[in-house]
Amino acid sequence: MISLVPFRVACSAVLAVALAISAGRALADDASPPFSMVRAIFAEKCLSCHGNDPKEIKGDYDLRTREAAIKGGESGEVAIVPGEPEKSPLYRAVTWDDESLQMPPKENDRLTKEQLAVIRNWIAAGAKWEMTSAAKPDEKWSGPSGGIRIATSGGRSADWENRYYEPEAIWAYQPIRRPEVPGGRGQNPIDAFLLTAMRAKGIEGYARRADEQSLVRRLTFDLTGLPPTADDSNADYEALAKRLLSSPRYGEQQARHWLDVVRYADTAGFSNDFERPNSWRYRDYVIRSFNADKPFDRFILEQVAGDELDENDPELQIAVGFLRMGPWEHTGMTVAAITRQQFLDDVTNHVGVSLLGQGLRCASCHDHKFDPVPTRDYYRMQAVFSPVQFVERPVPFLASENVSNFDNAKEVVQARLAHLKEAQAALVAKNRDALAKFLEEQGVKAIADLPAEVRQRQDIRAGTFGLSKPELSLRKAYQKSQVYLERELKRFEPLALSLYSGPPRDYTSLKPNYSVPANRTGPVPVVHILPGGSLESPADEVTPGVLSAMFGLRDATSPGDRASMPGETAGRRLALAHWIASRDNTLTSRVIVNRVWQQHFGRGLVATPNNFGKMGARPTNPELLDWLATWFMDNGWSLKKLHELIVTSQAYQQASERPDIDELRQKDSKNELLAYFSPRRLAAEEIRDAMLAASGELNLEMGGPGSLPELNWEVAFQPRQIMGAMAPAYIPSRTRTERSRRTIYSFRIRNLADPLLEVLNRPGSETSCERRDETTVTPQVFALFNSEFAANRALAMADRLMKEQPRGEDRIAAAFRAVYGRDPTAAESASCSDHLARLTKQQESNPPSVHDLPMKVRRSMVEEMTGETESWDEDLSILKNYERDLMPWQVDAPTRALADLCLVLMNSNEFLYVR
Repeated sequence: MISLVPFRVACSAVLAVALAISAGRALADDASPPFSMVRAIFAEKCLSCHGNDPKEIKGDYDLRTREAAIKGGESGEVAIVPGEPEKSPLYRAVTWDDESLQMPPKENDRLTKEQLAVIRNWIAAGAKWEMTSAAKPDEKWSGPSGGIRIATSGGRSADWENRYYEPEAIWAYQPIRRPEVPGGRGQNPIDAFLLTAMRAKGIEGYARRADEQSLVRRLTFDLTGLPPTADDSNADYEALAKRLLSSPRYGEQQARHWLDVVRYADTAGFSNDFERPNSWRYRDYVIRSFNADKPFDRFILEQVAGDELDENDPELQIAVGFLRMGPWEHTGMTVAAITRQQFLDDVTNHVGVSLLGQGLRCASCHDHKFDPVPTRDYYRMQAVFSPVQFVERPVPFLASENVSNFDNAKEVVQARLAHLKEAQAALVAKNRDALAKFLEEQGVKAIADLPAEVRQRQDIRAGTFGLSKPELSLRKAYQKSQVYLERELKRFEPLALSLYSGPPRDYTSLKPNYSVPANRTGPVPVVHILPGGSLESPADEVTPGVLSAMFGLRDATSPGDRASMPGETAGRRLALAHWIASRDNTLTSRVIVNRVWQQHFGRGLVATPNNFGKMGARPTNPELLDWLATWFMDNGWSLKKLHELIVTSQAYQQASERPDIDELRQKDSKNELLAYFSPRRLAAEEIRDAMLAASGELNLEMGGPGSLPELNWEVAFQPRQIMGAMAPAYIPSRTRTERSRRTIYSFRIRNLADPLLEVLNRPGSETSCERRDETTVTPQVFALFNSEFAANRALAMADRLMKEQPRGEDRIAAAFRAVYGRDPTAAESASCSDHLARLTKQQESNPPSVHDLPMKVRRSMVEEMTGETESWDEDLSILKNYERDLMPWQVDAPTRALADLCLVLMNSNEFLYVR
């Protein structure tokens, strides 16, 4: 029997386990870290003053050799006492504990906790200084035994260009080889590789197979993001896997993972968090692509260069929205050249991390410190995107796109606009009447008849005569709100958030959309290497290109890359996309199979899916990773086939417990070898969707503009500034049905996170998320036990059960089936019956009070022109037609009592975790 442990208890238990594991890991980490880690910290934080230039050593403290590092500088005091970090001035300086000596001197450059631990453990272990070619100041990159030299397009210095790499540091650049599957035939190859690795570590085999209920729940959540239905629970496992892969819910779940990587949002972010009205079409394109099992290499081509593949294909004009997913703004206070460079830097790095598992941003200022990516390659990649221009293309709605709710959704926006225009008209009328009275007093009939000095008055010229300061603030707020709401209406127009290649254009955040110009000929900006990332000091001009290390590794004498890249404007992105999606690319297939592996096991074979470089994690099973990468390409880059291969392995079907678990953790503390299945908490969206499914409210309608779910009302009404004014208050979708859609279809505002999802580790959309955090913190308890959303789901569930089940014990059984997919035990049923009896009496003696929604909200703002605070009321009368969730005062005491029980069930470990 799995006990009904409330989540607040689970938090304490899981936290205790986490602390115990962390303590054990800290003890294990006390061993001396490799000197390469120490040297990397010195290079990043210290050597600019203490070693890079022997003629400019600050404080006479030289960190290029162990002898000099220990000796110290001009103070004459020994800087490092091997074995005793607390007595070492170097360590005390970098901790900032000693106010007389704090290094690095700038607050922003301080070492992280992890870096401090590396320095401390290194000194404690004797400050060993293993001299590799990278560390020797006089023999830098001299070609150590086993080192690899890679020819590239050219570094900024001879030292960098001629350096050698440890083979394991550049494993991802080495060609993918198809290793032989160990063992005999008849076994899933995944199991053959994993069991071989386990035996090498003295681990004998997997845990037992998981029980059917746990396995079905695991499979349905992993493949669809939803709990199993009764039909799922009775199906043959392999047949169920095939059925789930063909379900439309599969595409929605896989899209959630991909949208994390690409930073999807429906607004632009920054201070101008205006709506991107047609982003939803890219989201739906991704869902369609996964459901159709579009080959992943084709998926890449369409997103990077769909418009260059076929400019007449509507689907492809939507697909390139991939390149516009990052936050962006340009205002009258920003420099166009800087804004443009920020976009180019963003899109270059984004393509690197999302498709190649290679962060490129470091190389925007200098040759990459650790990876074979010269600055020249960074700007050659950037030159591919230099012709990119934003456009909202007219693209007719596809038959597969959902436009069914347009009229109702538009009606809400239009009603808010109409009310806004009425309020504006009232101010215009007040100005007109005041001015008419003034003209009458002056004895004239028109402004033109006034004396010149009177006609030039600011309030007369600006049309603000007769308006008070608060009314002037209100006028500005109305104008900005109108711009904001008019942009919302664009989401119902057949436009695609897209791009094209052509000469530069002038952009501003305030303009809602840009059309394709009739003439797209003209010069495209030339791209230069920017040392230090500075636009003010451009260096060499570059032509479009790719990462040359991929070719130089195969032929260390030839730096030229062999990816065909046109110099003209058209076709650059298509050439880049073909190179990324090539079988010869050593990164792409490894990156995507690793992401899929992470979905199923919680951790990739490479634990840093966005970073396959030296500072990322090493593969725990490189042979398996390469076998999967080649198998994936041989099987048509099919993600569905890859998922099926993984979920039908013994490794995936293991239980999450085994008798020798304590002994096993001594050999493999992180379960990297997968000798048991690591439990995981449901993702934020899975929890919300599962609650809606349990309550019977989940609306499985697919596609279309995002729905607006209820947020905490205080959060919904909080002020959001848009360029010196207030954005209109967040108003949820009018009907319960629309608000109950899957979370993948919820409208996503960058500067207004849903607090329920945020506290459950849904990432922000500013940067690519390679792997979600899975924390266990107290605010999660408040969100799941005390939030209005959770309480409303429990009440809706209780109301349904009361109507469907006439007997109390039947309601309890139905509640267990809805939440857990099983019947309660006799003990659980008896406990719940007693609990309901007590709760019913309590509810009868404590009736709930009625709470109406507000019809206005008070706004205050400091006027940017006067510095004075002005206040006004924002009208919320649109909520008069709002269909609220079922409220406690609308049901009787037994229903409220049953709701409390449902809430407890939805806060238990069994509901919130997949085992």
